[in-house]
Amino acid sequence: MTNKKIPLRQCVGCMEMKPKKELIRVVRTPEDEFILDDTGKKNGRGAYICSSRECLKKAEKNHGLERSFHMTISREVYDALSTELEKIEQS
Repeated sequence: MTNKKIPLRQCVGCMEMKPKKELIRVVRTPEDEFILDDTGKKNGRGAYICSSRECLKKAEKNHGLERSFHMTISREVYDALSTELEKIEQS
């Protein structure tokens, strides 16, 4: 009997490897819009982050999202992601 492989992804904030289901996917859509994808199935380039605001702050400080998406990200995008993350944490 074989064990099922658990897919791991790295958080761009704390840089820890965690199971994919524990992380939230940040997606850059083809229209260069940034959204949080809690289903993990939306179209676009993705990066993974823990479901805590501390990791989002770390990702902003160490430019983790900018490295993943190969572009500069404005402060407004981080603010929008923070409010979306707050909504997800409450539900």
